[in-house]
Amino acid sequence: MRVTVVGAGVVGTMHAWHAVERGHQVVQIEREAEARGASLRNFGQIWVSGRAGGEELAAALRARELWEGIGGRVPALGFRPNGSLTPVRGPLELAVAEAAVARADAAARGYKLLTPGEARALNPALRGDFTAALYCERDAAVEPRTAQLALRAELLKSPNYTFLPGREVRDVTGAGTVRDDHGDTHHADAVVLCTGAWLGGLVRELAGPDLPVRRVRLQMMQTDPLGEPLTTSVADADSFRYYPAYASAALDELNARQPQPQTAAAHKMQLLMVQRADGGLTIGDTHEYEHPFAFDTVEEPYEHLTGVVESLLGRPLPRVRHRWAGVYAQCTDPGKVVHRQQVHEGVWLVTGPGGRGMTCAPAIAETTANELGW
Repeated sequence: MRVTVVGAGVVGTMHAWHAVERGHQVVQIEREAEARGASLRNFGQIWVSGRAGGEELAAALRARELWEGIGGRVPALGFRPNGSLTPVRGPLELAVAEAAVARADAAARGYKLLTPGEARALNPALRGDFTAALYCERDAAVEPRTAQLALRAELLKSPNYTFLPGREVRDVTGAGTVRDDHGDTHHADAVVLCTGAWLGGLVRELAGPDLPVRRVRLQMMQTDPLGEPLTTSVADADSFRYYPAYASAALDELNARQPQPQTAAAHKMQLLMVQRADGGLTIGDTHEYEHPFAFDTVEEPYEHLTGVVESLLGRPLPRVRHRWAGVYAQCTDPGKVVHRQQVHEGVWLVTGPGGRGMTCAPAIAETTANELGW
């Protein structure tokens, strides 16, 4: 079978990976020299802990298994099963963590409620004051800025894989026929459009104006090396307000009696933090849903995140060396992991994983391959 994949972000690259693994001939087309969107501008987290129970959690757990297997073959991915800690303060936040540990699927996630001493034994960098910490053993991480390069290098070892960067797809006609802006035509048995947050132009023409996907903008930052290991990923209790796994009466009580600080509420914030291979910390994030998006980054969210991180680390944050904004595509139906739609004979659009993209991409692509009979 011949497969054309349009888009070289993590979702597109995982579709190419599964197709090559199954013995198919793959052409992957990317409009940039390399992907520059959400696949690089994220935490690199394989984030199981907060996923909604059911289909979303199943996809995340399957993806976690696939990431570990691929990471064993491609060490440059930087896969590490580091788990995560969410320190909590006070009885209201503690009650939400206790409700999470009481979930029927808590064992599948690797949830455990730790004392401050147990949490610091696991991650000695957490020297700040907190009441307890929710541990999720199944969380993991990869290096987002280099993961696609590492996967591509491995794919290029196969004679069945061709990468065509710097080409924008202009038209999709017939059964799996793609024309790019170099005037070349690519014929395949299946075309998969993994265009990320690019939802206009050709995507709108093919999928129609009522695509059930929205764009979300975020702000993040990265520091100089911390100077010591941050042995787990770290979240704060505001992540309870954001991720569906933490929905409970205890969360309702937290929201009612202990609302977010003004800046965090205004920018729909949570803290997530991961240490990079060079020792720096990737820290975020904000969420902006209303168009038109701002064209600039604003400082107040960074100041808020700095304060939260320093209170958990019990030390000043290293110098911030990168700040950036990113945009990802998210299904408007919160119960859907991804939007998968046949938009033409032999052509499928796969988009909208939202903040689940890096986590779930291997499982999303595997499901596509299975459904299309690759």
